[in-house]
Amino acid sequence: MSMDMKQKLLAKIEARTIVAGVVGLGYVGLPLAVEKAKAGFKTIGFDVQKSKVDLVNAGHNYIGDVVDADLAKLVKEGRLSATTDFSFVKDVDFIAICVPTPLDEHQEPDISYVRDSATAVAQHLKPGTMVVLESTTYPGTTEELIKPILEKGSGLVCGKDFYLGFSPERVDPGNLIYKTKNTPKVVGAIGEDAAEVISAMYRAVLEGDVFTVSGPAVAEMEKILENTYRNINIGLVNELGRLCHEMGISIWEVIDAAKTKPYGFQAFYPGPGLGGHCIPLDPYYLTWKAREYGFHTTLIENSMVINDGQPEYCVERAMHILNRHKKAINGAKVLMLGVSYKNDIDDYRESPAIRVYKELKRVGAEVEYYDPWVPEFHNMYGESGKSIPVLTPEVVAGYDLVMVTCAHHNVDYATVQANAKAVFDTKNVMKDIQPRDNIEVL
Repeated sequence: MSMDMKQKLLAKIEARTIVAGVVGLGYVGLPLAVEKAKAGFKTIGFDVQKSKVDLVNAGHNYIGDVVDADLAKLVKEGRLSATTDFSFVKDVDFIAICVPTPLDEHQEPDISYVRDSATAVAQHLKPGTMVVLESTTYPGTTEELIKPILEKGSGLVCGKDFYLGFSPERVDPGNLIYKTKNTPKVVGAIGEDAAEVISAMYRAVLEGDVFTVSGPAVAEMEKILENTYRNINIGLVNELGRLCHEMGISIWEVIDAAKTKPYGFQAFYPGPGLGGHCIPLDPYYLTWKAREYGFHTTLIENSMVINDGQPEYCVERAMHILNRHKKAINGAKVLMLGVSYKNDIDDYRESPAIRVYKELKRVGAEVEYYDPWVPEFHNMYGESGKSIPVLTPEVVAGYDLVMVTCAHHNVDYATVQANAKAVFDTKNVMKDIQPRDNIEVL
């Protein structure tokens, strides 16, 4: 049957008659569903949150990287719909699982969303379907966890009755050049036929290259390497930044000088910690899996220690600045600029700025924040906050310290400098602002 299945699926991809399904309509899933529908494939999105499903079906977008008009048009034309009913699986030929894989309170991978999704998919899986996991996870998940669940729940055989693969998402929220459509894709699948067919599906949808590797574990490890590479290099500049501060040298000037080298150096920058959904989390998947083999990922763990300590270090630096103004941090009025995990986006998952916010409160500061992208936040730890509505000269002048914790471009930094008693710029976003006598840089 497998040969037959392969030819059938390749012909359906070619004819654009594949019905595509996406499980999880968040920052990864929704842009992917939109691209599949735009490429001419009828697409059904699934999410457990009814609110998201209703928004999609009404043609309302809630993700920054999706063009509102695209979504509305696709829904109107009947090419994209959403559901909360898992039985949609029986109507599709391709399923991408894009659910979160957070860490639990013990910093261990919480793969319950992936497991639950696979269990639910298995109940409705029909022969001739491609299933692809896109959620970041530890090497071995697709083969050791997903495959047995799908086979047991459906009674079908992987490679013979359905194809299974892993293709890591590489979404970079807010990136103006690289979106889902043009970012190259890596595909690893169980068996050569599966790899060929799944790769053909992505090629039909995306403009970026599709690079096929020998199996899912390689693709799973590849994603972790990408993010661990960033994690370690950010750890390096954060550590060197602390040393440069002690030595009276600007780390920012050092990096600018280093990046004039045309090869062998990639610029990474310090900041109040490491944020986003993937980069701080991925190394934990690896260190957790490595324990199974009695292996310690020493370099990775050390960089995590540095990055995890960065919010506290920034608050310590804030204390010294206030001290020079004869102010204790306990009772000081501090305004933070930006709480999202990177500039010009509304995503505050794992944001280091929120850890800075928490730490400032812990030491007794009266903290408020201004963020035009995040009017309010509620995180999984029960913390919440509301942005002050406007940034006027009078408002800025009312604080003892203004801390720049995110490099948003839609903030008037000249007004901040002109009216602030003291500024601590952890992102060097005010580098071109003069005069600088009230600005200290991380």
